[in-house]
Amino acid sequence: MNASEARLQGLLIRGLDGEAPAYQAFLMEMSTHLRAYFRRRLARLPDEVEDLVQETLLAIHNKRHTYDTHQPLTAWVHAIAKYKLIDLLRRRAGRELLTDPIDDEADFFSTADSEAAEARRDLGKLLEQLPDRQRLPIVHTKLEGLSVTEAAQLTGMSESAIKVGVHRGMKALAALIRGAS
Repeated sequence: MNASEARLQGLLIRGLDGEAPAYQAFLMEMSTHLRAYFRRRLARLPDEVEDLVQETLLAIHNKRHTYDTHQPLTAWVHAIAKYKLIDLLRRRAGRELLTDPIDDEADFFSTADSEAAEARRDLGKLLEQLPDRQRLPIVHTKLEGLSVTEAAQLTGMSESAIKVGVHRGMKALAALIRGAS
């Protein structure tokens, strides 16, 4: 069992025991995994992904009492998601709309993690293209969560230079992304 699945299973079990915040956290995290799972399989139907995520979360909620806590969470969630996907494909007239196999439950919890890693890598490549006076303020304030004052102290730049660097850097990143599209 991977760490993500173990964490989600723990949250679900605590939720089943009546701990509302744990159940809320389970649903929020599960939506991320479901979104990634459906996005990979429905590249030609991106508008359907969010509806399918909500339908699956509702089914999980309605069937939560059927989950056997001694069994892997992956198989149970994957079965529900798979049936919701099949229902959608039947409504939309066929499996040719799929971009990935429907029965691949092994990567269910790894999909969101790998997409996040890819996004971090892509962002890192974009940030490398910026000069330090733009890159460092973005990294420290937007990615690391430091205040403008803390970023200024860390970099030796003035607070106004940090603010300007973030503003110009974000504009430059947007231009780089538009150019890559």
